[in-house]
Amino acid sequence: MTADQWIALVAGIVGGALRVGAPFLFVSLGECLTEKSGRINLGLEGVLVLSAMAAFGGAYLTDSAWLGVLIGAVAGAALALLHGLLCSLDRVNDVATGIALMLLGTGLAFYLGKPLIQPQAPQIPAIPLGFWSDNTVVRSALQLNALVPIGVALAVLLWWGFAHTRAGLLVRMAGDSAQATRALGYSVSGLRIAATTAGGFIAGLGGASLTLFYPGSWNEGISSGQGLIAVALVIFARWSPLRCVGAALLFGGAGAIGPALQSIGIGWGYHLFNTVPYVLTLVILVFTCRPGAAAAGAPGELSSTRS
Repeated sequence: MTADQWIALVAGIVGGALRVGAPFLFVSLGECLTEKSGRINLGLEGVLVLSAMAAFGGAYLTDSAWLGVLIGAVAGAALALLHGLLCSLDRVNDVATGIALMLLGTGLAFYLGKPLIQPQAPQIPAIPLGFWSDNTVVRSALQLNALVPIGVALAVLLWWGFAHTRAGLLVRMAGDSAQATRALGYSVSGLRIAATTAGGFIAGLGGASLTLFYPGSWNEGISSGQGLIAVALVIFARWSPLRCVGAALLFGGAGAIGPALQSIGIGWGYHLFNTVPYVLTLVILVFTCRPGAAAAGAPGELSSTRS
């Protein structure tokens, strides 16, 4: 390959990491917050798809991309709130409820989103990172989703909040020891419902970035399992919001290899390279999960089905 092709390839992977990694970033941050409280939400795939549809529909109806983002985040919070309320009931399993709500969220999105497959909605503005280059491929590749800086700021805020605020301490305490939380007079269910709802709101921003930036349209295959992959991503990040940023970029870069190669005229193995994020998920789960042992950094309550 020529020097220009190498530059275009690297720019394509870096730009793709930023574009493809944006949904991973928000969903992983949302799941990180949820799991820090001692609850797991496998329904985030449904949250992601429903919020993607709601954001696109909201932007289309209001003619405002940012109102669409807000509507998508609220839709994600609503489905996550339902998950939190159901899981607070006696003898209700978090995992089973999450799977049921994943099906509910995707089903609702597919049904309500039928009229939205053809229309075009306003898009989230892009920040041009490739202004320094005269190469049109590089300039096109390095278009940063305006939501990404917000996601990085959220990661820093969550990291700081868990370590230095009363609310963050309460969330961590509910995730580490429900018994100690109750002994201090706090409602474990209330804390987990609040954390789950806030996590759904953050994950909803990831759904909005799917339909309002990349790929920038609504269709029923928009997510491709990114909500489920984010659960493995949180394990890989060891429940650290800051490490979620790096993990999201890693997964985003893995998903961008195929399109980056295609952009410089290398088409062989395109679909094979598209499987890299899923293979990476399996590898992470194999090497980070040990039977009978909790992963480093895992909230203590995640090892029990109910508390």
